[in-house]
Amino acid sequence: MSELRVGIVGAGPWARRVHAPGVHAHPGMQLSAVWARRPDAAKELAYPYGADVADGFDALLDAVDAVAFAVPPAVQGELAAAAARAGKHLILEKPLAGDVPGAEEVVAAVERSGVAALLMLTRRYAPEVREWLTGLGRLGGWKGGTAQWLGGGLLSGDYATSPWRQAPAGALLDAGPHALDLLDAALGSINQVHHAQRDAGDLWHLVLGHASGANSTLALSLRVPVQPALQEFTVYGAQGKSQLTGGRTAARECYAQMLDEFFAMIRAGRTGHPCDVRRGLHLQRVLETVQRVLVGA
Repeated sequence: MSELRVGIVGAGPWARRVHAPGVHAHPGMQLSAVWARRPDAAKELAYPYGADVADGFDALLDAVDAVAFAVPPAVQGELAAAAARAGKHLILEKPLAGDVPGAEEVVAAVERSGVAALLMLTRRYAPEVREWLTGLGRLGGWKGGTAQWLGGGLLSGDYATSPWRQAPAGALLDAGPHALDLLDAALGSINQVHHAQRDAGDLWHLVLGHASGANSTLALSLRVPVQPALQEFTVYGAQGKSQLTGGRTAARECYAQMLDEFFAMIRAGRTGHPCDVRRGLHLQRVLETVQRVLVGA
């Protein structure tokens, strides 16, 4: 297979730090084009890698085989569905779309076109996380769990002015998919939200039910000045307890692993993956349920 031509939509901090250098470094890929709302930002991202700046989204689609998205969820949902309908493979951020209908539209377009579509659930591509989840599955008997995902990422820095992250549910939508995905992978599919609370300081507390019969709790915030950020997961049951702490593998390394698996899927003509677009739809439904329970509390 010749090099996979990849285009990036968006030119913000994540595109600069992870998407562009990751695609450029991959031996099977070529960063071919960039399109963003601000042409000057697109040029700044594209030119160091020898990529073209597309005049519009349609022009980008004409120039590439796959599209990596680094835009707000609602924008991603609309554009990703269009890209899938055009037969382009997708590298997607979380959450998948702005709402469940938008996520369903992306999944429908992907399934009709038969393209590969992976969600960048960063920690799921880390070897220590995969080893932990494999061990949990081998032992079994887990009855419950607790998780903390706490940091100060929305207090200052590149994401402190991101409009969708600064919205009332911004921390839930940004960090929530990562935390919910790991609890779901560890204890079984989340099928109930027993309780949801958000305090004035943007600290979320969730009580979740899993199809396995297990229950879990999650404390989540991006406005707690913890250095380094706290990411801790503990499950317990007949085997005692098992804990996952910290994030030893850097985001760029996780992204490189994701690109390897994405490229392998395309070469093999496969579309199924634990972090594929259907995973994104499941997490979107959980997020919507959390917000509905919060409103009804």
